[in-house]
Amino acid sequence: MFGFLSSLGQSGSADMTIFLQTPSGFFIEKRDGTKIGTMFHWLNGNLLEIGYALLPAERGKGYCTEATQLVLDYLFLSKDIPRIQAATHVGNAASRKVLEKAGFKREGILRKATRSRGEWADLVIYSILRDEWEQPKYSQKPLEESCFSILQESHT
Repeated sequence: MFGFLSSLGQSGSADMTIFLQTPSGFFIEKRDGTKIGTMFHWLNGNLLEIGYALLPAERGKGYCTEATQLVLDYLFLSKDIPRIQAATHVGNAASRKVLEKAGFKREGILRKATRSRGEWADLVIYSILRDEWEQPKYSQKPLEESCFSILQESHT
């Protein structure tokens, strides 16, 4: 899904650049510097949306939940936005769990909202409101203790 969104944002299509801006991204890194995934955020119309991808061997270890919470802290502290949203395939239980652990609420199903392996697929849409985001979970720790060291903004 990221390749699709990134391609649209960079395509130069006049119709698409109005609605979807090029994503900003971060690498998810282990403390030893090994890159294991990516986090993105972008404007979709007036809505800020996030997405992520993690190497299969690194899933289920809490990295994606931690990175999602970090990005929420960063976005709510640095931008005047009322909500952040994310969408995932209906069958992606692990991604739904990441969003729910990070405080997102399930809003509903977007039927046949994306293409996956040549077929139309449904997405579950989630959001978190600024009022629901309690406070920074990591950004108040000293940098050497903070999980911010696992994120580095990509400039590709």
